[in-house]
Formats: sequence, C-alpha cells, structure tokens
Amino acid sequence: MRYLLRRLGFFVLTLWAAMTLNFFIPRMMPGNPVSVLKAQLNHSGRVASTQQLNALLASFGFDPHASLAGQYVTYLKDMVTFHWGVSIGGSSLGASVAGMIRQALPWTLGLVGVATVMAFVFGTLIGIVAGWRRGGFLDGVVPPVFVVTSALPYFWVGLVAILLFANGAHALLPNDGNYDIGLHTEWSWKFISSVLRHAILPAGTILITAIGGWILTMRNTMITTLAEDYVRMARAKGISNRRIMMGYAARNALLPNLSGFAMSLGYVIGGTILVEYVFNYPGLGHMFFLATAGTDYPLLQALFMLVTVAVLICVLLCDFAVLLLDPRARAKG
Repeated sequence: MRYLLRRLGFFVLTLWAAMTLNFFIPRMMPGNPVSVLKAQLNHSGRVASTQQLNALLASFGFDPHASLAGQYVTYLKDMVTFHWGVSIGGSSLGASVAGMIRQALPWTLGLVGVATVMAFVFGTLIGIVAGWRRGGFLDGVVPPVFVVTSALPYFWVGLVAILLFANGAHALLPNDGNYDIGLHTEWSWKFISSVLRHAILPAGTILITAIGGWILTMRNTMITTLAEDYVRMARAKGISNRRIMMGYAARNALLPNLSGFAMSLGYVIGGTILVEYVFNYPGLGHMFFLATAGTDYPLLQALFMLVTVAVLICVLLCDFAVLLLDPRARAKG
C-alpha cells in the first residue's frame, strides 16, 4: 500500500510539473498567434486590425490581454475538464481541438501503436534466442544488421521505401494518406484492405528502425541473466532447456525492458512525427508538425498533455507489473 501511494504521489507531482512546462514552452517559441493569424488573413486577401485579431483570438479561448497567471489558472482548469478550446492556426482555424484529436487518434494508435508493439515482441523474441544461443548464426547476423537499421533516420528509411515500392505509375504500394480517395469510412473489406495497404510502408519504416534496439537490449540482458546462480542451479537440477530459457532467464531478463516499452507505448500518442509527415499520414504526429508550424497554442497544449499523461500512465502500469512479476520489488515496497 505504501508503494502504491508513493507511486501515485509521484504521478500527480510529475503530471503537474509537466503541465506547467506545457503551458510555458509554447509561449517561449518564436512568434505568437496574433502575428500568425494576421499573416494567414493577409495571405487570403483579408485585412484585420490588431484589436480585431485580439477579439477573434479571445473568442477562440486565447485572451492576449489576460495576465500570465490568469492564463495559467484557466489553462489548468481547461486541461483537467477536457475543455481544450479551438484551433487558432493553419487551415483548421476555429475547429474544435478535441474533435481534431478524436479524428486523428485512431490512426496513430492503429499505425504507430501496432508497429511499436510488433517491434517490441519480435525484437524481444529474437533477443531471447540470440542471447540463449550466444555465438551462433542468429546471434552473429541478426543483431548487428538490425542495430545498423535502428540507427538510420526515420525519414530516410521512409524515403527509400517510397523510392523502392511506391515510385512511378506501376507502384506496388501507396505512399500518401491513410486510404484511397473516394472511399467512405465503413466496415467493408474494400475500405479495410485500402487502410492496410496504406499502412504497410509507414509501419514497416517504424518496425525497421525500432526493432534493433529491442534485439540488442534483450540479448545483452539475457546473457547477463544466464550467468546468475539460479540459472546454474536450474541446470544442475536437470530442468529442460526450454523451461530454463523462458521461465527462468527470459522472464527475469524482460523486467528491465518493461520500463522502456512503457515509455514507447506512451509516446505512441504523440505519433512518429517524421514518418507521418513523410507519408502524409493523418495522425497525431502530422498534427504535431502542423500545430508547431502554425503556433497553435490550444492544439499544442492538448497534444503535449496527452503525450505526458500517456507516458506517465504507461510507466505507472509498468511499475505495477514489475511489482507483480518480481518478488524482490514487493519486498522493497
């Protein structure tokens, strides 16, 4: 119980600190919503005075005349009550921030979330086998190859994938959007197959660049665990190799990786910005880029808060999982 209360207290304190930084960082960025909105109106041939722009921004929930302390209090109240206002930048001017996030969130969860889980699962399994058969063919070939691929930039791998598979009139796969133009969102095989085809290249890019880290980490942890006394004792008792590998070594070697996996799951909410931008995929990562370019405070604040909450929740769940799986953690708690 003491461990639970301590972790929950840390969660609340960290969330408050992150939300405070979330409030100040966008306001420290170059530019301001007034100048951005004025440039947008001028570009469209419309002219508005500074007073008119301020009144327009105030109607959107951003009052430039309010004090910084007043804006901070209002911001905290709105974040907690999910009143995130409306967008004040880009082509989405006046659109509900909550509605925009609701529309983009499923695409990011489906693409980045599934690809992240697949990278962790496959990387962990390969790392287990490579560590168990240290010095074998799998250990000598697969980890070095995927470690090299994990060092490659997301956007470069994405551009290479487009060049190889989505270039020219006879492209094998699409390289833009989330489904074919003209289709309606419905539970039909035509729509689902189109969504899957559009997700292959961006998901493959994430998988290629993320799996190497999990392979190397799990392999090294597995080798260290195999040298522990309890593994030697299990071998001396004549326990089968399969049970030693999965029940003794892999189970304990997996525990340090859970924190990294929890962080990765939390960052899924933010999307992989470069991948979604390269493939013009309408997820939260692409929305992050547009909100930053448009100095869209309400949208930026809501997105940052979602990422923060997601990371903290995943880390908290990871702590509880370690508490259940590791008796030593329960003893310390």
